[in-house]
Amino acid sequence: MKRYISLFLTGLLLAVSACDDNFEDINTDPNRADGNLFDPNLILPTVSYNYGNMMTGYTGSILFQSMWVQVFASTTTGGANYYSNGDKYVASVNTNSYIQNVWANGYSAASRIYQMQSLAQEKGMTNLDAVGQIMKVLTLSFVSDIYGDIPYSEALQAEDGITQPVYDAQDALYMRMLEDLDGALSTLGSGTDAITNDVIYDGDIAKWKKFGYSLMLKMAMRLVDADATTAQTYVQKAIAGGVFASTADEAVLVSDQTNGYSNTSANALNTVDDVYEVRWSKKLIDFMKAVDDPRLPVIAEVPPAGLAANRNGNVVGDNDPAVQIGLPNGYDLKGGDTDVVNEPNYPGATGSGDDVAPIGAYSRPTAIYRDRDAPVFVMTYAEVELLLADAALRGYSTPMTAAEHYRAGVIAAMTSIGKFGGGVVSAADAVSFADANPLDMSTTENGLKMVNEQIWATTGVMVNFVESWNNWKRSGYPELTPVTYTGSFSPGQIPRRQLYPASESTTNPSSLADAIARMGGDSWTTRVWWDAQ
Repeated sequence: MKRYISLFLTGLLLAVSACDDNFEDINTDPNRADGNLFDPNLILPTVSYNYGNMMTGYTGSILFQSMWVQVFASTTTGGANYYSNGDKYVASVNTNSYIQNVWANGYSAASRIYQMQSLAQEKGMTNLDAVGQIMKVLTLSFVSDIYGDIPYSEALQAEDGITQPVYDAQDALYMRMLEDLDGALSTLGSGTDAITNDVIYDGDIAKWKKFGYSLMLKMAMRLVDADATTAQTYVQKAIAGGVFASTADEAVLVSDQTNGYSNTSANALNTVDDVYEVRWSKKLIDFMKAVDDPRLPVIAEVPPAGLAANRNGNVVGDNDPAVQIGLPNGYDLKGGDTDVVNEPNYPGATGSGDDVAPIGAYSRPTAIYRDRDAPVFVMTYAEVELLLADAALRGYSTPMTAAEHYRAGVIAAMTSIGKFGGGVVSAADAVSFADANPLDMSTTENGLKMVNEQIWATTGVMVNFVESWNNWKRSGYPELTPVTYTGSFSPGQIPRRQLYPASESTTNPSSLADAIARMGGDSWTTRVWWDAQ
């Protein structure tokens, strides 16, 4: 990937360099690429990596959504203790910086996509242009789901003089993005150009189509409460187009630590403080233990006793499901009423003397989450099947029954965990688990609860925390008890969006003000348009 990105940067600088006519006539090097010779396929690895980087690590998902939706937990408390942003909804010294990360990274990624598409259009690369459009919708829908109304129709047009683009209202924005995605999928495959330098699907246009239609399915399902008619229309269009059919279709980004493109969630979880402070939540561990989930020994371990072992990510802990204990959200180590030692089920510290670990008995992520070469899961087959199960429960026309889609989704969720490269759940164990835990069809609501709890658990253990949070907002499942903690920026409520970056108040104040007025405020608990349940 490093070679691709380096070539992209070299070629792009040459392609966009500005100089007067005489200088260009005299000094053009015929042996180096210019705008006419540069291959825009070289930008595609950067586009892909930028998206993966946006959805992982300190860009925000670990610091905010992982704990908002109670997949992770931490006893940190504010100030420099950065996990307080998520676990207790309490600001740390860098919260304002964290707020803007997805915005900045998303529009930076979208700008690269725009460059790639512009060059592709100039060269008649229809297929690459369509892939670019899929990536643009993927990227900016991710940004919108976090903030709400965002620039889209006028975005990325600074060269045309639009430096303060309007913010599209999310209801209109979603319609536009779905239309753009539909248009891209209708043209993808009609061109003669090959997709090269593709780190996701190695140029396989059929798989890009399946990914695009799976993205359409996910976006359509966002709208089930806000606009049920549009939701159903695009769910049926996605199914007809062809969504993921197996785990081989999954959108998975490779990582490459050697060349500087490591998994950024793993980068975070290798930090010594993070090794100790980040634990699986009580909500998640209890959920998995209740049904003997075979993923539990793959994802969770209790470190050896003592602070030194708890801070060392290289030591192997005990992954026996029977000893796993999840850390409750909302506790600290400050000695007051909210100190974790006062939690009714506190298991006690481990170690002794100067080597005591107060939270040492709680389960932490296993080494698969600290592997900097671990893949980034953009979208999985399990998610698709579980969304189809949700759609079937709502009466939409789907290829199988809700129970059949659920079973397929659960089996895929069990087996895909092996793609991390650590422990695995065998196909036989996955099937046995699915057969022992069929979908509860006694009522529609019971079915929806079971489906969406599985989406939460599956996206959570696959480190797609923003998707866990978004689907919780959409469905209301799992049922979460908000943390109440002194100094919270959203007292008694789980945050439902991130604030707009402070920089927007100076760079695009009028459009920002219009968006805030339209949305009803710029707070952590302001709901985005589709969050209507």
